[in-house]
Amino acid sequence: MDYRASPDPIIGQADNFLAVLERVSRVAPLSKPVLIIGERGSGKELIGARLHYLSERWARPYVKFNCAALNEELLESELFGHVAGAYTGAARARTGRFELAHGGTLFLDELASMSVRLQEKLLRVVEYGEFERVGSSETIKVDVRLVGAANVDLPALARSGKFREDLLDRLSFDVITVPPLRERREDILLLAQKFAENMAVELGREYFAGFAPAAQRALLAYDWPGNVRELRNVVERAVYRLDHARQVVERIEFDPFASPYRPRAPVIPAANAEPPAQAAAPATAKAPAAPQLPLDLQAEVAAFEMRLLKQALADGRYNQKRAAELLGLSYHQFRGMLRKYKLLEAGPPPA
Repeated sequence: MDYRASPDPIIGQADNFLAVLERVSRVAPLSKPVLIIGERGSGKELIGARLHYLSERWARPYVKFNCAALNEELLESELFGHVAGAYTGAARARTGRFELAHGGTLFLDELASMSVRLQEKLLRVVEYGEFERVGSSETIKVDVRLVGAANVDLPALARSGKFREDLLDRLSFDVITVPPLRERREDILLLAQKFAENMAVELGREYFAGFAPAAQRALLAYDWPGNVRELRNVVERAVYRLDHARQVVERIEFDPFASPYRPRAPVIPAANAEPPAQAAAPATAKAPAAPQLPLDLQAEVAAFEMRLLKQALADGRYNQKRAAELLGLSYHQFRGMLRKYKLLEAGPPPA
């Protein structure tokens, strides 16, 4: 396993993002712990790598680990190692991530998912640079710079007793908050172009023909709840679906699950709910008439989506968060659709 791979390039020219990179450059030479806070997909891991490769530890190991990937017992073993026979199934000794990162940097993602007991053990490593492997009383000393990442409000967790306040104090020598993509709009097309060009190379094409104006407007109007990671998926999907290199991207599909045949979760009534009364259908009732063809499918779909958006707003008393829930959308997805149909300022009809 190579712990010294070069980091991916960081792309961005928005002022708030450049300010983050400037902060990284200032704190990178130190061996102090740093916290990186940001939404999912916003680039926390790239920032962590930049902290390492701009430091004097750049030639030493850079080890990454996601704390949410394992249960408490396995996470402790992954981080601190174990001796043979430490627990059932531990036939051989294992070197932990802290030992592997000796002399370098350890990046711990989703730090908030760690149990309070393991947080106490982590605090000792941060303060004294020492720990014991699972099943051993031998103290191991390491020189590791710790960089933690989270997509939650750590101070709020500390106030509620779910995260140790003393550990938070030690980790937060500096806190770098990565702005979400919707707050750095000038970077969207820049990133999209780069992702598209990389995908074209992966497909063996000589070049990428570009985005049509309508596609550019769609990319800029969307709120990107999944941030840069979502943008990359959306762009790469659009490029690979092109028939040839000379074709430009005309249309952007944000939801890969969108389909008229998408299965829906069944509605399960409450155990004590009365079955709805069934009204007798008139003997002369007829099935709904089939749409008359030919028709403009995109216009019909747009009209249907607008009706549903307006109905959800009305049923949710024009509370956009509630309306989003009624449609099974995230708040940012719902806001994106409102923006698409120019309904952001929609309110109740005048009395």
